Amino acid sequence: MRKLATVLVAAAALTAVPAAASASAAGALDWGECPPDSVDLGQECATVSVPVDYANPAGGRISLAVSRIAAARPESRRGVLLLVPGGPGNSGLDRPWKLGARLPQEVKDRYDIIGFDPRGVGRSNPVSCGLTSDDVRSLSQWPGPGGDISENVTRAKRIADTCVRNAGPLLRHISTRNEAHDIDQIRKALGQRKISYWAHSYGTAVGAYYATLHPGNTDRVLLDSSDEVDPNVLWRKVMANQAIGVEDRFPDFAAWASRPDNPDRVAGSPEAVRPLYLELAARLDQAPIGSFNGNALREAVVRGMNTDAGFPLIAKTMNAARTGGTPPPFPLPPENVLQNIAAVAGATICNDVAWPTSVQVYQRDVLRSRAQYPMTAGMVANVAPCAFWPFPADKPVRVSADGPSTILMVQSTRDPAAPLVGALRLRRALGQRAAMVTVGTGGHGVYLQLGSECGDRLVTAFLVTGQRPGGDVRCAR
Repeated sequence: MRKLATVLVAAAALTAVPAAASASAAGALDWGECPPDSVDLGQECATVSVPVDYANPAGGRISLAVSRIAAARPESRRGVLLLVPGGPGNSGLDRPWKLGARLPQEVKDRYDIIGFDPRGVGRSNPVSCGLTSDDVRSLSQWPGPGGDISENVTRAKRIADTCVRNAGPLLRHISTRNEAHDIDQIRKALGQRKISYWAHSYGTAVGAYYATLHPGNTDRVLLDSSDEVDPNVLWRKVMANQAIGVEDRFPDFAAWASRPDNPDRVAGSPEAVRPLYLELAARLDQAPIGSFNGNALREAVVRGMNTDAGFPLIAKTMNAARTGGTPPPFPLPPENVLQNIAAVAGATICNDVAWPTSVQVYQRDVLRSRAQYPMTAGMVANVAPCAFWPFPADKPVRVSADGPSTILMVQSTRDPAAPLVGALRLRRALGQRAAMVTVGTGGHGVYLQLGSECGDRLVTAFLVTGQRPGGDVRCAR
């Protein structure tokens, strides 16, 4: 759930993490069985102890759950490949068998594939605010018809107050900077002088921070589906960029939704799909069908863009709006998982950087975004609980070109969640440290996920040999 505009905060008292083995950050890990609810496909688990607050390392510790699938050919082993999950708030403990299993054999031969739950997530001291079911399931701060945000302001303040009232001490220490420092503790616990990692989506911000804060400890760094991380614009610009991403991606849906052989066809030509969508959303704003309003249609569009598999959800929702029918339900995780994701996402975006506190600023930006990008109707610029957050922001991290040239970026040209415009800004900030492979496809998540033979080949060669393209490369697909 990379859409962060309203997936907001929670926390709880620090708890022990159940796992089979543990180690201090300076010690060796003794791997054991994974938790009973994990799928055992040769995956081992352990825990790593890290400070709650890196500014006060003696002030308490928490445990991070980590996992491993050992290198298939120990005699060829190069090191470890850490899989950094997206979110913020996504679990990564099972990524070695879920995502790592897709890796080419020559990569699995050379690396221990490592997963982890970031602090506050899953089995790494999970946090929760105990938000109401309505608040935690309403994932986006959609403005009212005409762009009014008064109800959004009330909700954002309620969520912030609830989190501050109910959350435990970990709340204020969940941030991108601290996750980057946690990765260095994992590296030490694994006994590695340097670490390679494949970071996806929000994880690329963590990866860029790590490469900035610990440049000498990076081996081969893969940043997959990035956005900009300039502290002057985080997180509001990252969210606002999603309006650009939806516009970039929508033509892919329009071509699919107008195919004559499509049982969910919505229009006779690609050019007719966008105006139809805008018309249906405006109609539902004025005359909702029960709880099915214009924002429910907009939510389906934003949610369905990340992969082509989401296109039927959008089309069925549009057709229901046109015929007065019932839209398909949104697939959601269990509520306890939603509570956890909302907690970590909100804490991260609010702790990373300072946010405007003026309601007028958000109202102005919503109206401006609605006029420029009507498909997202101002949601991406709306107020968040961060406007009412009482904790000071972390010290800014400014990514720069200082450091070894060990980074490869891979990016879709039509990514709805992390649009190319933001990735190009991160590419410029990294300078000579990075090369970039751009793939001419739509979707979020590139390597081994979009079927790009060109892009996959270049990334695999980098992981196996360390060789990057001589310069930035564009793959047609």
